[in-house]
Amino acid sequence: MWRDAGIPADSFYEVRPECTDVPKTRFKIKAGKTLSVRKWQAAFSPEGQLDIGKTLSRIYRGGIHPSIRGEVWEFLLGCYDPKSTFDEREQIRQSRRVQYARWKEDCCQMFPVVGSGRFITAPVITENGQPIQDPIVLSQINPDKGSQDNGSSTNRNNAMEPVMDKKVIQWMLTLHQIGLDVIRTDRTLVFYEKQENLSKLWDILAVYAWIDTDVGYCQGMSDLCSPMIILLDDEADAFWCFERLMRRLRGNFRCTDRSVGVEVQLSNLASITQVIDPKLHEHLETLGGGDYLFAFRMLMVLFRREFSFCDSLYLWEMMWALEYDPDLFNVYKESDTDTEKAEGSKGKPKSTRQCGKYERENMKSGAKNSEAPLPISVFLVASVLKDKSSKLLTEARGLDDVVKILNDITGNLDAKKACTGALKLHKKYLKKAPKKT
Repeated sequence: MWRDAGIPADSFYEVRPECTDVPKTRFKIKAGKTLSVRKWQAAFSPEGQLDIGKTLSRIYRGGIHPSIRGEVWEFLLGCYDPKSTFDEREQIRQSRRVQYARWKEDCCQMFPVVGSGRFITAPVITENGQPIQDPIVLSQINPDKGSQDNGSSTNRNNAMEPVMDKKVIQWMLTLHQIGLDVIRTDRTLVFYEKQENLSKLWDILAVYAWIDTDVGYCQGMSDLCSPMIILLDDEADAFWCFERLMRRLRGNFRCTDRSVGVEVQLSNLASITQVIDPKLHEHLETLGGGDYLFAFRMLMVLFRREFSFCDSLYLWEMMWALEYDPDLFNVYKESDTDTEKAEGSKGKPKSTRQCGKYERENMKSGAKNSEAPLPISVFLVASVLKDKSSKLLTEARGLDDVVKILNDITGNLDAKKACTGALKLHKKYLKKAPKKT
């Protein structure tokens, strides 16, 4: 039987010609499998309600066409309710753009580089709020004036004032770290050869760090935010898509003096492996890897390092389609309002046809009723470990060997197979895992 070999999608995310060691992309646009513009538009009613159940299985089968990826992601991440109309979504979009503009202006008032089309990579302030009077800092803050006059009246006029507010100090201390990460993020892509795109990424992360005081900014967040800027032209829309993604993942980035948030997921990974592959778990414990810290990166940035840029996007949308919960928009909306309003919308029946396959399994097993279900990303990592189990058991004689074996998977993983493996492990785990009383 004739099969469509597919069209490579790399042309949508152009790689700089000098970057020859980039992992090969496996994702291809396939007629009848990939969610096309036509199929996507056909899933909407004349008023704009989306029958998202029609699209979820297609996304899992063949991903999303790059030309509509951004707008589909907005639904998958819970930016919009699929039951909303075109007009209702436009109102929400405009309202969010205004809100983002306000936050960005607040940040600009505190530090005028925000929104200027520039960004910084050097510290601008000390921990006690004193400005750092360094030529590099001054030249980054004001490149037109900072280096004109070796430190006389010109530099003094451009110098920042001391900062007293602890929240502002904490925020400003992160700005140069964001800049250092920005210049390292997806540097193989032609898109980031433009200064305006780098500064857009820096602006979004700076604004997010200001509004999310619990998390602020942590390394790895630039890897999660970068695709949003590439897929969505409007900066505010990209910000809100990133903000919704962070609602899923912020627990991984929340740190205390004693722990890092992702340790919870690493502990879950250990529990899953112990049930699914007890021999491997025992071997890893013997090697001193019972904390599963070797999987830290995979969970923090959702396999961005293990896949090509294009394949990582394909993996993400498959994960979100499998996990999709049609109540996601309302859950997020409720968390932004008071409890009384939230109580009013509880108890409405949910159509399983509008849910992702992974979500349906959780509902069937009752996992949703007891506690927050484990994210599919943990089962993805477990699937990779299971796939490499024999190699790890026979060749790993220390943690360095474990790290090396897992690093060797870069560019050799198949996103679709990884997701299929995760689904199988999830089903197996739900059957074999000890029931909590």
